[in-house]
Amino acid sequence: MSLLPILIAAMIFASTAGAGFVGFRTLRREAEQARTEHDDSLAETMGCLVVRCDGSGSVTSVSSNCEALFGLPPGEVMGRGFFDRVQVADRPAFLKTISDARAGAVTVNASLRWRSSTRVPRGDYAEPVFLWLEMRARLGNDDAIAVLRDVTEVKRQEAELEEARAAAEEANLGKDYFLAHAGHELHTPLNAIVGFSELLGDPRLAPLDFEKQREYARIIHQSGLHLLAVVNSILNMSKIQSGSLAIEHEPFAVAPLINLCCDMVKLRAKNSGVELLRAYPENLDEITGDKRACTQILINLLSNAIKFTPPNGSVTISASPEPHYLLILVADTGIGIAEPDLAHLGDPFFQAKAIPDRQEKGTGLGLAIVRGLVGMQGGTITVASEPDKGTCVQVRLPLDCRGLAAKTGTPAKIETIARLHAHDHHDLYKQMTVQKIA
Repeated sequence: MSLLPILIAAMIFASTAGAGFVGFRTLRREAEQARTEHDDSLAETMGCLVVRCDGSGSVTSVSSNCEALFGLPPGEVMGRGFFDRVQVADRPAFLKTISDARAGAVTVNASLRWRSSTRVPRGDYAEPVFLWLEMRARLGNDDAIAVLRDVTEVKRQEAELEEARAAAEEANLGKDYFLAHAGHELHTPLNAIVGFSELLGDPRLAPLDFEKQREYARIIHQSGLHLLAVVNSILNMSKIQSGSLAIEHEPFAVAPLINLCCDMVKLRAKNSGVELLRAYPENLDEITGDKRACTQILINLLSNAIKFTPPNGSVTISASPEPHYLLILVADTGIGIAEPDLAHLGDPFFQAKAIPDRQEKGTGLGLAIVRGLVGMQGGTITVASEPDKGTCVQVRLPLDCRGLAAKTGTPAKIETIARLHAHDHHDLYKQMTVQKIA
């Protein structure tokens, strides 16, 4: 049998197969080109990035606007390039979205964080910037086609709105809390004033005993003073929070100011059976700040310490210079503060456990006012306390408060320590003159 017909048939088959393969490759290139053009058209119309992914999440095709949108050439996100830029915590969600899109005919949505080409310097390290991308994926021909849109600005606005909403809710709760406690603090002394003045003004009810009349008058007077103190405290808090309390800087000596404040509270300490001590170095320098505000800071700290110290206890105030700062310390041997209460120190109207049978309850605004006044001068507050072992309050004020004051109305943050160590009372007083106030 001649081989010629077989060879001719083989040549014809090979030629036909080759032409068919070339035609198939041409058709495939044309299909890929059409698909790319379709993806580019879709990306251009929607202003989004369009990618196609295989089952492993590798990008097989990317729209040509990649560099225009994200500053990256398309080659940077091809293959595993896109996946490697997905934030680690969001990679499972990305892979699941691709898998779900390939498994069904529905569009699958996801949000993910994606590392951009931008970096922000943080000291010696350039921190990457992550964008929020909204991803919508569906089944393609043999892959998943995903449309990605940058929603970073939308996320930022949503976060700001959530913060504003939370702040508004907190402010509303704070207003209700303020009104409830302020009403109680005003209601109590007013009841006493109205009740006892009515007794004195009615001949049928007024006591005939002169000493009893004086007692009623004394209660009215004390209630009026308490009412005045509450109103003044509320007004001061309002001015601090609204930023209407003006700070006037001037140089002044600290030691005479301490002596003045101690003289103002020494009668209260004596009546409570509390020993009042002051300690400071002989060469204590002047500071530049608001003298009136510093006076109120010291008075409030001393008054609080005396109020929460039982008879036979002691309250010590000291001042010492530090580089660029003045340290003011008020330490007592009182009842201390329980650890759960430390987190609420400085909240308006918050009051920790009081001493039983102590008539002077207070308003709970003293430390809140101190926070505001210290913050307005750029200072800091640290409170160390332990139940039944006392409390130590440290206030650091800049030696020159000009130009260092915090934003108006911003209270100082209170750092709290739930243990009181021996050095809190004693070590800081070394090489100082310790004086008992008569």
